[in-house]
Amino acid sequence: MAQQRIKAGIVGGTGYTGVELLRLLAQHPHCELRAITSRKEAGMPVAEMFPNLRGRVDLQFSEPSASALDKCDVVFFATPNGVAMQEARALVSAGVRIVDLAADFRIRDVSVWEQWYRMKHACPELVAEAVYALPEVNRDQVKSARVIANPGCYPTAVQLGFLPLVEAGCVDLDHLIADAKSGVSGAGRKAETHILHAEAADNFKAYGVTGHRHHPEIAQGLAHVAGRPVGLVFVPHLTPMIRGIHATLYARLTRPVDLQSLYEKRYAGETFVDVMPAGSHPETRSVRGANHCRIAVHQPQGGDTVVVLSVIDNLVKGAAGQAVQNMNIMFGFAEDAGLTQIALLP
Repeated sequence: MAQQRIKAGIVGGTGYTGVELLRLLAQHPHCELRAITSRKEAGMPVAEMFPNLRGRVDLQFSEPSASALDKCDVVFFATPNGVAMQEARALVSAGVRIVDLAADFRIRDVSVWEQWYRMKHACPELVAEAVYALPEVNRDQVKSARVIANPGCYPTAVQLGFLPLVEAGCVDLDHLIADAKSGVSGAGRKAETHILHAEAADNFKAYGVTGHRHHPEIAQGLAHVAGRPVGLVFVPHLTPMIRGIHATLYARLTRPVDLQSLYEKRYAGETFVDVMPAGSHPETRSVRGANHCRIAVHQPQGGDTVVVLSVIDNLVKGAAGQAVQNMNIMFGFAEDAGLTQIALLP
């Protein structure tokens, strides 16, 4: 099965996660792009909008109704929240496997999802079936999934950073703190005042301090691993860069532990998680364009506070790259197929 070529479609191919999917899938050894939808840009050659794809993607954007998505093996939804849930049921019934890069299937409690996303959920029965696909936690469930809830960007960086501590039960689970920063591409490819160059450049600010949609997703994931609810403070920030997330995570130790060894052992077999040497300070540029999470763990002054530094590219390991990683697992390909790109420096 691992040598087959599968047919892939993308719904919403004009955003930043959409073009990242195109870039990655165009290089994938076992994947053939069949359809890329956009109601607004239907008929436009993909390479006209994204010239980096000239000579690699020859498709045109198409209307969803004319795109034959139901003939694909897998369909990625790189769409705003609330779109995939409207279309997933029909595709799943046609035998298509779904990878949703938005939040429609991430939160298990539909009432909580509706509270945070302020809309009625269109197919709660698929929420119950969907697999929350952080591969480093749920790899086995991903293999047989029909519907994949691809984790958010902040939740990926934060959960991977906290995971070894929570699994080991060596920190106070009632007082976890995630102080995270993201580049402006995390806001999507749209015209909004706060992400204009004149507004976001040469500036730094927190947002969503009293409540952010990624909070319940992170808390749900950590609680699943811990086997009990966790207390989490999550504060996101907007930074004047295009790509990247840097999460600085804090927890209080409840017993002595060799932190470096704990992290190295937990991620020893993980292709896309790099535990850096003791004393390291990972940089966002070290993962730019690559499907990697780089982590360093510190214990300042030898005290009882753990500080974890976790960096990802929000558009790759935080979105499109992780989606392709999950596709690889679903179809029995090598997990790093199409994802061996080295990060760009400078």
